[in-house]
Amino acid sequence: MIRGALVREWQVLLRAKGAVINPLAFLLLTTMLFVIAAPDAITTATDEASAVAPGVLWTLVLLTQLLALDSMYRRDFDSGVLEQTLVSAQVPFVTVLIRIFMQWLSTGFIMACLGPVLGVMLGLSSQALPATALALLLGTPALSLLGSVGASVTVGFNRGGVILALLVLPLFLPTLVFGADMVMAAQAGRSVMPQVYALSLISLVALALAPFATLAGLKISLEMQ
Repeated sequence: MIRGALVREWQVLLRAKGAVINPLAFLLLTTMLFVIAAPDAITTATDEASAVAPGVLWTLVLLTQLLALDSMYRRDFDSGVLEQTLVSAQVPFVTVLIRIFMQWLSTGFIMACLGPVLGVMLGLSSQALPATALALLLGTPALSLLGSVGASVTVGFNRGGVILALLVLPLFLPTLVFGADMVMAAQAGRSVMPQVYALSLISLVALALAPFATLAGLKISLEMQ
């Protein structure tokens, strides 16, 4: 069952390439725009750029994740596939968890791989680049898990993007704070283990709660259809 669900989600991901390319293109373009708009902050004021860059990077990651979340369940909801999947699935929880995993794989994992490149563009020091990738690798699962809850609740709305942002942004704040602080600690030469533990805990708590909340949200949205 799990293998069949993974194959189906992978095929859906291959057919909907725009859902992967568009958010990542947004992330790269906004990073380039920031560098172009404030070249002096990157080239001349290295210390100031290093202090601001972690917050800018994580803010752009959050906005990119919001852009990707809006279409997480919408195509299947509009076509009726979502309802059939939840009804026919032996364990709907597993189906939801696999969808969240594929969403993270197509956004969060790629952003974690691109983290060092984005960090260089924003003026991060070389010693902070491994911590940047690690922070994104630990923090982005929480963004996908918590974001899926908001996406499930707003999937039935015609224009749910604004409501989705209002719902999930407060949930994203702890990840943003600890993720940016981890990069700043790495730049200052301090230990990043407290932030590693905090991000890991947030992702684990989200893993324990978010799939059940997502499943409940999807059922509510289907009943209101």
